[in-house]
Parts: sequence; C-alpha cells; structure tokens
Amino acid sequence: MDTPVDARTESAPRLVESPVFVISTVRSGSTLLRCVLDTHSQVYAGHEMHLGGFRVAVETPPAVAAADEMGLSATELEHMLWDRMLHHQLQASGKSILVEKTPGNAGMWRRISACWPHAKYIFLLRHPLHVLDSLAEIFRGQLADRALPYSAQEVEEKIRTSALEQISPMIGAVAEARAHLDGITVRYEDLTNSPESVTKALCEYLGIPWEAAMLEYGSHDHGPFRMFLGDWHEKISSGVIQPHRRLPSPDEVPEDLADHCRALGYM
Repeated sequence: MDTPVDARTESAPRLVESPVFVISTVRSGSTLLRCVLDTHSQVYAGHEMHLGGFRVAVETPPAVAAADEMGLSATELEHMLWDRMLHHQLQASGKSILVEKTPGNAGMWRRISACWPHAKYIFLLRHPLHVLDSLAEIFRGQLADRALPYSAQEVEEKIRTSALEQISPMIGAVAEARAHLDGITVRYEDLTNSPESVTKALCEYLGIPWEAAMLEYGSHDHGPFRMFLGDWHEKISSGVIQPHRRLPSPDEVPEDLADHCRALGYM
C-alpha cells in the first residue's frame, strides 16, 4: 500500500530524472517486456528491484533533528536511496534509459510518482483469467510434492482462492494508476501477437529509434532468470516471443473476475 508522501519530495532533484516504470500485476508478461526492452541499445531493463522493500529509519532524536534541519523527511531519505539505486544500475549498464518492472510498483504508484515527477509509465495488461490461471499454475507446482490433508478438489479451491486474493488488489491498483498517470498501455496479447508494432509504439513513446533486434531478445544476455527477480520458467528462458493463449469469451469468464476484466477493458 502507498504511504503518505511529504510535499517536499515533489521538487527534489533526482540522479535519474525520468525512469520508466512498468505498472502491471504478477504474471502479466513483465519479464518478457523487460527482456524485449533491454535488448535495445539505449535501454537498461534489469531484474526486479523491489524498491518498496528498502526502508530508511531515522531512529534517534539527534538524527531526527539533523534530518529536520536539512529539510529531509524519512520519506525523502527513502526516495533518495531508491534514486541512488536506480542510478547505480543505470551507470553500470552504460545505457541512457532505465526501466523498472517490479509488479509491486502497481501498489506504490503514488510514491513513485511523487519521487520521480518526470517518470514515464508503461501499463502492461493481460486478461485477468489468464493472470489467475498462470499464478494458480505456479502455486500448483509449489505444492506438487507436498503431502496435504486435503482432497484434490479442496487443494484446487485453495489454490484458486489464494491466487485471486493476490491478484485482485493488484488489478485494482493498475486500474487506478492508469486513471491518474499519463503513460502508454500495452496488452500482453498484442505484444505476443504483433511484437513489431508494439515495440515501435514503445520506442516512439520513449523517444528512441526502433531496433529490430528487440524482436529477438534471446540473442542478448538479460541476467539470470530466477525467483524473486522476475519470471524464471521455461517459456521466458526460451528467448522467443511466443503466442498468447486464446482469449476467453465473456461467457467463459467467472463471475468473480468479471469486474476485473471490465476494469482493464477486457469485457
């Protein structure tokens, strides 16, 4: 969840003035998108940075007094840390544009927009039913070798419930961010079906020339694919943009997903 933002953060100078943030749920294809973008000669799109997990605490009265004298709130100190982390990664890459794609960005879009007033946003959408199915598949794999005191049907129900509980607030956050922030919307289905036209639109938004190499992300090294840093499964490791699943018809969408589909424009 976003926390209140001190007004002083809005005009603070940044080392990375205009980073690009992908706003999406989990299992929406953000690792594919970041690999495609990272293939561009001017774009660094590294592993998930999980900025919201890094905190700054002003713990002693003298430290509080010092921070106050400098006009620095704990929130702004945190923002300075985040900015420095992005700068560190961008400088090491030797590129000029940084893309950060942690799915948790959706839940902290207010903090991000306050920290970087000149940030750019890519709203990455995927049909909620496929997001749910993909996350449930991961949960199912994690439970595959465990002895559980439930029937197979009960396990499936619990998996689906857990997956829905995780994606519901994220879908709401993505929809809310789209309503308040300027950016470009990319649908996973379009990215996988028409990668050339989508990547050209992304390059135009970022103000850089399109490069055909983006369509062959497997020809470049994008760092390790492992848990907590993005998708790590076989499909992303293939290095090939693969077709999306068939989109469900409206009558195939479960009732508890209908509002989510409408929020993202899939109904």
